[in-house]
Amino acid sequence: MNLILFGPPAAGKGTQALRLVQQHGMVQLSTGDMLRAAKTSGSELGHRVAEIMNRGELVSDEIVVDLIEERLPEAEAAGGAIFDGFPRTVAQAEALDNMLAHRHAQIDIVIRLVVDHSALLSRIAKRFAEQGRPDDNPEVFETRLSAYAAQTAPLLPYYQLQGKLVELDGMTSVDEVARGIDKALERVGVHTY
Repeated sequence: MNLILFGPPAAGKGTQALRLVQQHGMVQLSTGDMLRAAKTSGSELGHRVAEIMNRGELVSDEIVVDLIEERLPEAEAAGGAIFDGFPRTVAQAEALDNMLAHRHAQIDIVIRLVVDHSALLSRIAKRFAEQGRPDDNPEVFETRLSAYAAQTAPLLPYYQLQGKLVELDGMTSVDEVARGIDKALERVGVHTY
């Protein structure tokens, strides 16, 4: 089972992915976590990633695809992947489809968490105050939201045409979102507890 949790930064993807990892033993492939780890690694790639992220820009498809491909064997061994923050562009979605096809796999379902813009700003302000992540400061976050909207909007029809897109109200409680995700997974044959 391979699924994508789709939605803008701070929509709750990480919270739901963690729950799914605990329930199903799958591997969460969070590009945000992978990029933050690369950023602090001190490597040449890490320095390039840091410069891009500190400006609030999206990292190139090539870098992100390489990071994902590196982790696919681990996800396969665990029974599947939860893609969190990837793909962000149609080019990345096509690259992911190709990577998975070469491994005789596919994306089974795409779950989009729909969240209000002002609610996102409130969530990010709280997360910035609690965690102090530089990419969460209000100015950088606005840049991230704009980039998300411009670059990822085409992914909705991409997955809708494949019949894989399920949209859920991300403004409800964490438990309600979780129940919605469980119902969507049951429709594609994943048993939830």
